[in-house]
Amino acid sequence: MSSKPDRSDEGSEEGGRSAVSRPSVSRRGLLAGGAAVLGGAAAASLAGAVGAQAAGLPRTTAAPGRLLAGRVTQLRTSAVPTLPWPAANAIVASTKLPAFPTATFPVTSYGAVGNGTTDNTAAFAKAIAACNAAGGGHVTVPAGTYLTGAIRLLSNVDLNLAGGATLKFSGDATKFPLVLTRYEGIECMNRSPMIYAHGASNIALTGSGTLDASGTAPWNVGSDRAYLETLVVKGVPPEQRIVPSSGHQMRSTFVEPYACDTVLIQGVALHNSRFWQLHPTLSTNVTIDSVTTSATNSNTDGCDPECCDHVVIQNCTLGAGDDNIAIKSGRDADGRRINTPSQNIVIVGCHMSGPWGAVSCGSELTGGIRNVYAYKIVANPTRYALYVKSNTQRGGYATNINLDSITASNQKGAFAFVTMTYNGQTGSFAPDFGGFSVTNSTGHTAPYAFDVTGLSSDPVHGITASNCTFTNISHGADVMSHVTGIAFSNVTINGKTVTK
Repeated sequence: MSSKPDRSDEGSEEGGRSAVSRPSVSRRGLLAGGAAVLGGAAAASLAGAVGAQAAGLPRTTAAPGRLLAGRVTQLRTSAVPTLPWPAANAIVASTKLPAFPTATFPVTSYGAVGNGTTDNTAAFAKAIAACNAAGGGHVTVPAGTYLTGAIRLLSNVDLNLAGGATLKFSGDATKFPLVLTRYEGIECMNRSPMIYAHGASNIALTGSGTLDASGTAPWNVGSDRAYLETLVVKGVPPEQRIVPSSGHQMRSTFVEPYACDTVLIQGVALHNSRFWQLHPTLSTNVTIDSVTTSATNSNTDGCDPECCDHVVIQNCTLGAGDDNIAIKSGRDADGRRINTPSQNIVIVGCHMSGPWGAVSCGSELTGGIRNVYAYKIVANPTRYALYVKSNTQRGGYATNINLDSITASNQKGAFAFVTMTYNGQTGSFAPDFGGFSVTNSTGHTAPYAFDVTGLSSDPVHGITASNCTFTNISHGADVMSHVTGIAFSNVTINGKTVTK
């Protein structure tokens, strides 16, 4: 049995739309719409910014909350340079950013106290509900340390943390209610992520404050995915796969918009995560900008977009206790049930450090991954700059994966590592891997430049490398096994030109 996709649309930004539809209003369109209600010089200035973006120049950088049109605030992001792929530029231009009424709802007006000990769970919920009921705006958190349980964002709400504001998440498990989530690619009912939204649109988490999950250590433990896998085999639906009180434990992610549209996470710092840190799932139009993640525990990926369409990850500093960015799309039978790819993803201007992959695809990629563009990434140290992983139990596909201007140092495995035998699991779902491109990149200090292995019955198809320099590579020859369509141009390893 094969899980290979129809590849007729490979490389096309619009091809193969996921089950979650992409809204029609773009960044450029939203800006242009704002210009229509402005007059005179303001409209001309905004039109000039739109024109600069259309010409491929960096977008205007502005602080969140800048008034653009009447009582509506459109949040701006840091600059994205012109990318070397037209399709990637189109993804950035068409990925929507949220816009909010200018009204503010200070959490302190709803009973929040930033003394580090008062339980503010109810106060945050009241402020967010009031903001949503009023048509939207900004829930503001002034400087202070706010002890809280789970925070659930609602549509048209921007949760904005001032400098010096820290959300200190509680060790009381009862403050984290059951929600629909995923554990390592399988849907279940588990304790809420620290910041969660479900089915919301036009939401944001912004500012320069800090999120601290260290206090969740007493309850946020466990990795018993095998229990969920037995429920999947039995046909138990997700809403009945209840983890708490089952005798099994699985951790909760840190920030998770689930089935949401038009999401911005900007400026904040995440500390002491117990599991995956940023986990947008089944969501469209997701922008993650200038966010810092840290690695203090194992299995704490920096950012894991899962079954998402139109994602821009820009100018972030991603520390992780596992993969830095791990693009995912579900695991095994549950992934085939949902059958939604992650696609149209741009990663630009990020710094990454961690024990595994800087840009990873998988291993939970049963729904497929396509149209990924990574540009001007610094990876130091990681095990792999590019890590693509699946097996014949997982299946799935990873196609049209593109890296340009990557600077990688101290890779403990290889600049690029591709495997179809991840964790030794086997089944009847052959992965479909290929269309990998690495250009204008450098790697320094690694055992290999490329370590790419397909299966004898299922080769990796299409590896392109051009204008790349690899130095201090301890094994001068690459590993290329069961790979077709290799094309190297102007590639050197330890000063020697490599042709394939």
